[in-house]
Amino acid sequence: MSESHGAAIELENLTKRYPGSASPAVDNVNMEIKAGEIVILVGPSGCGKSTTLKMINRLIEPSGGRIRIGGEDVTDIDPVKLRRKVGYAIQSSGLFPHMTVAQNIALVPGMIGWPKGRIKDRVEEMLDLVGLDPGEFHNRYPRQLSGGQQQRVGVARALAADPPVLLMDEPFGAVDPITRDHLQDELIRLQHELHKTIVFVTHDFDEAIKLGDRIAVLRERSHIAQFDTPEAILTNPADDFVSGFVGAGAALKRLNLTRVRDVEVTEYPTVSVDDPLQTIFNRIRSSGTNEILLLDKRGRPYKWLRRGDLMRAKGSLARAGTLVTDTVTRDATLRDALEAVLTDNTGRVAVTGRRGEYTGVVDMETLMNSVHELLEADRLEALEAQHELEEARAAQTHAEQEGPAGEAKA
Repeated sequence: MSESHGAAIELENLTKRYPGSASPAVDNVNMEIKAGEIVILVGPSGCGKSTTLKMINRLIEPSGGRIRIGGEDVTDIDPVKLRRKVGYAIQSSGLFPHMTVAQNIALVPGMIGWPKGRIKDRVEEMLDLVGLDPGEFHNRYPRQLSGGQQQRVGVARALAADPPVLLMDEPFGAVDPITRDHLQDELIRLQHELHKTIVFVTHDFDEAIKLGDRIAVLRERSHIAQFDTPEAILTNPADDFVSGFVGAGAALKRLNLTRVRDVEVTEYPTVSVDDPLQTIFNRIRSSGTNEILLLDKRGRPYKWLRRGDLMRAKGSLARAGTLVTDTVTRDATLRDALEAVLTDNTGRVAVTGRRGEYTGVVDMETLMNSVHELLEADRLEALEAQHELEEARAAQTHAEQEGPAGEAKA
């Protein structure tokens, strides 16, 4: 089925005043969002970012201004119709607890009159897209899912009717950090395939850097302090407010801009749980390393095995080795990879594909080289800026000294 791509969004003087409030909650926001880009709204609590987001699908009605989606003014159309064209995913997934996963995903396609066969196919397709096995999850209820699985279903539901625009309000805010990283990677992977226009609200600047094509840093009343690419905001914050938001350690934050696919993913000796023990022993002996990676029946990283582990466990795989606690995908950032390496204590992290299958490893040395390169680039940039400043000062001093002398000559 062909997916619809994103649509441009224009906000023109968008304003929200609540009765009895002295100043507007959102004041004259002007913003152009290109078709197919991820724009992140980030700012301190209470700055109006969620209100701005909710005005785009008119969950909150604007007090003034216009909203255009794909060139069409949607300020005056029926808000229910509008919401069917705009996917919406929120924190804690917002799934209906009395409906199965399939019923939740089928909701909007059903409302807009898709035939049953098409809806059934779409539900399967959506579950597959967000990395959940349709056979396993189709008839489950939300309470039978983990927080991360619920969020995936929430995203599947938001995308089910193939809307060109997806609004996401702190969608990963309620899950643990490791699940959050994986959900962020999943969203990046989905976006490579779908090219939707995504407007995403977060208060977490690291999440903004990782996900955004552009970031709008908002002050109170949704005034835009800076609207630019993550690189530009990290290297040239517009003012002290933005600098404060970026916080210290911009070089390390830039680890969020580099992906695992941008660095060297190396091969590593592996064996399968189905392999005979003798094969595993031979593999460790011939590999030249003291450790190999044991994969489960589906080819997913399962345990790190050392030679001594097998000896001590008297040849039983059940008791041998250290469980793999964290993996990263190629869409993960180097910061994710660094955290995973530090968590796993093995000096490396396994890289997995779409179905969790093993594709290689990234080791500490590769990550540290990347950190050094980023820090070195920052140091050279700072030196260059210092040099330019000194030249400008010297030119100014020279001009001041020349000034009176020139006048005297005249």
